[in-house]
Amino acid sequence: MNAKILSILVLFSGLFTMSCANKSAQAENKQPENKGKEIQKQEVKEKQTMVLISTNYGNMKAVLYNETPQHRDNFIKLAKEGYFDGTLFHRVINEFMIQGGDPDSKTAKKGQQLGQGGPSYTIPAEFNQNLIHKKGALAAARMGDQMNPKKASSGSQFYITHGKTYSDAELSNFESRMGKTFNPLQKETYKTIGGVPFLDYDYTVFGEVVEGLDVIDKIAKAQKDRFDRPVEDIKMTISIIEEK
Repeated sequence: MNAKILSILVLFSGLFTMSCANKSAQAENKQPENKGKEIQKQEVKEKQTMVLISTNYGNMKAVLYNETPQHRDNFIKLAKEGYFDGTLFHRVINEFMIQGGDPDSKTAKKGQQLGQGGPSYTIPAEFNQNLIHKKGALAAARMGDQMNPKKASSGSQFYITHGKTYSDAELSNFESRMGKTFNPLQKETYKTIGGVPFLDYDYTVFGEVVEGLDVIDKIAKAQKDRFDRPVEDIKMTISIIEEK
């Protein structure tokens, strides 16, 4: 990203036929209202937050997954506070990912190495077998396993996958070598849309770009320095645009 809402039907019985008929009619009249409430509750639970990531290379729209509520809520909080506004995509690697969210990048000098900044907290990992690193996946950066065995996420730094397409043989190799398992739909996604399968279940994926995938291509191919930082600063602003 759903809990299913169970409706309980209460059957009335009585000694008198007229009383039974009246109560049945009342129950029937109430059913559409109850069903409407049930549908409404489901819709509320299924709403997803949309965010707009604006850059000087173009705009991207992304949806945040409800299946990763801690990452979703933290991203919404920071976006509403303007935390990301003026930060850079400070690390970009073609056919891999574009990374941002470091507050130190707002005032960074040209050529300065970035990637250490963030708030004074981490977010517990929220791995989900159904959420993979397909092209456009929005995921949380983190410290390495040696310093971070629980694989907790950075409080603010994130990346968007660029990746590439893979063959069946390459995906099978990942499965056997890294102990990962991809279902048929995920394999098809990596073969056609592409992504970064070797990151799955090691970094929390909490959303995906649904509009502006071409912007990822442009940023990933930007000229960069020895730290993989774009030579021309790529600034961003992030705002909440809607819930659907």
